[in-house]
Amino acid sequence: MSSQKPLRVVVAGLGNMGRSHALAYETNPGFEIAALVNRSDVELPEPLKRHAIRRSFDDVLREEKPDVASINTYSDSHADYAVKALEAGCHVFVEKPLATTVADAERVVAAAKANGRKLVIGYILRHHPSWVRLIAEARSLGGPYVFRMNLNQQSSGPTWATHKQLMQTTPPIVDCGVHYVDVMCQITDAKPVEVRGMGLRLSNEIAPDMYNYGHLQVLFDDGSLGWYEAGWGPMISETAFFVKDVISPKGCVSIVMDESAKSDDIDTHTKTSRLRIHRVETGADGRFKTPDQLLSMEGEPGHQELCDLEQAYLLKAVREDIDLTRHMSDAVKSLAVCLAADESVRSGRAVKL
Repeated sequence: MSSQKPLRVVVAGLGNMGRSHALAYETNPGFEIAALVNRSDVELPEPLKRHAIRRSFDDVLREEKPDVASINTYSDSHADYAVKALEAGCHVFVEKPLATTVADAERVVAAAKANGRKLVIGYILRHHPSWVRLIAEARSLGGPYVFRMNLNQQSSGPTWATHKQLMQTTPPIVDCGVHYVDVMCQITDAKPVEVRGMGLRLSNEIAPDMYNYGHLQVLFDDGSLGWYEAGWGPMISETAFFVKDVISPKGCVSIVMDESAKSDDIDTHTKTSRLRIHRVETGADGRFKTPDQLLSMEGEPGHQELCDLEQAYLLKAVREDIDLTRHMSDAVKSLAVCLAADESVRSGRAVKL
C-alpha cells in the first residue's frame, strides 16, 4: 500500500464516540470514509452529512472491502464485529471495552495476530498529554502505589437515556473503569492479583440485575492497591465526582479539577486543569523542603481533538507497522480486572486473578 493512499474506513455505530471518530477520519487526509453504518438514522454533524447511513455491517464489509473497520457499537457486539472485520482483512479500531468477556477479548486479539492486522482499542487517555505526564511523574516517584480514582456522572435527559442504554450490557465500573485501571497498570508494571467489588442499584429505571453505582478495589503483586468508583444517574452527587490521585512513599501526583466543572460535561472526563506534584522530603525543621509543584495544563486537547489524535495513532500504527502486542495485552488485562470486579459485586466474594 502506497504510504500516500488514504485508508478506506467503515464506521459502525454513530453514537457520541462513533460520530466523533467519523469526524476524525473525515478531517484526516490519511483516511477516506467508505461507509457509515448504524441501526437507525441519526443526526450527523455538517461535515458528515454527505455520507449515507447504511444498515448492514456485513454487507458493507463485503461490498466496500475497506482497509479499516471502526467499531463504536454497544459493547456486546464489539468482539463479533471486530473478528468479522479482521477476518475480512481489515485493520480494526474498537471502542472500549474491547469485549464483554475476557474470552471474547482474547478471541479478538488472536484474530488480529492470525490475520496480521492492527488492532487499536479506544483508550483515549493514552493520547492525552496531561495523562501521559501524570503517568510519567507517578512512575518517577516509584512504588508501591495507592491509586484513588473515580468518575461519577449526575445525568439527566439525553445523557441519562444514554447511560440507561449502556447499562443494558455494561455496568459503569466496567464501561469507564477500563480507562483508569489501564492508567494504574501503566504506572505500576506489577500484576493485578485480586479484585473486590461492590455495587448498588439506585434506580427502578434499570434492569433488576444491573447497578448504576459501583466501586472496585484491586491489589497488585508489588503491594500497590487502587480503588475506582463510578456512578451514573440523576441521583449521583456532584461532590468530589472527579478524583485522580496517585500516592507513593515519596509523595503524590494529583489532577486538580476546575471548581466550576460539571460531571455530565464530556470534556470534564478528559480535561485536567492542573497537575499537583507533592514530594515528601523534609528539612532539618521537619517541614517540607519544596512547595507543591502546580503544572498548568492550559491549551490541552478537548474531546474531539483527542479522538483526532487517537485515529492519527491508528494511521501511524498501520503505516509504520507499530508493534501493538503490549497495547492489546494491556487492554485485555484492564478489562479482566473490571469484569472480575463485576463478578465480585454479583457473588459478594473477592476474585483472584
